[in-house]
Amino acid sequence: MEMDEVAMKDVVHRLRRARGQIDGIIAMIEDGRSCRDVVTQVAAASRALDRAGFKIVALGLQQCLAGTADGEQLTTDEMEKLFLSLA
Repeated sequence: MEMDEVAMKDVVHRLRRARGQIDGIIAMIEDGRSCRDVVTQVAAASRALDRAGFKIVALGLQQCLAGTADGEQLTTDEMEKLFLSLA
């Protein structure tokens, strides 16, 4: 999948943010932080990953509907499965 440079930077930024949050969660667990604090951060990391995934799917949808260089297009069922994989 090819993404334009600006969109790719946004996705990478979101993924790096999620990676930082996950590193923080690990440290919180090792430090014995409260369950509430840990779960709050897990939820934030999950949202960051979801946003990155949705961005990738949205960009991919544009490409899939237009078709690839070799003429391959995803079916409606394949697109639905792709979206549901993030649910």
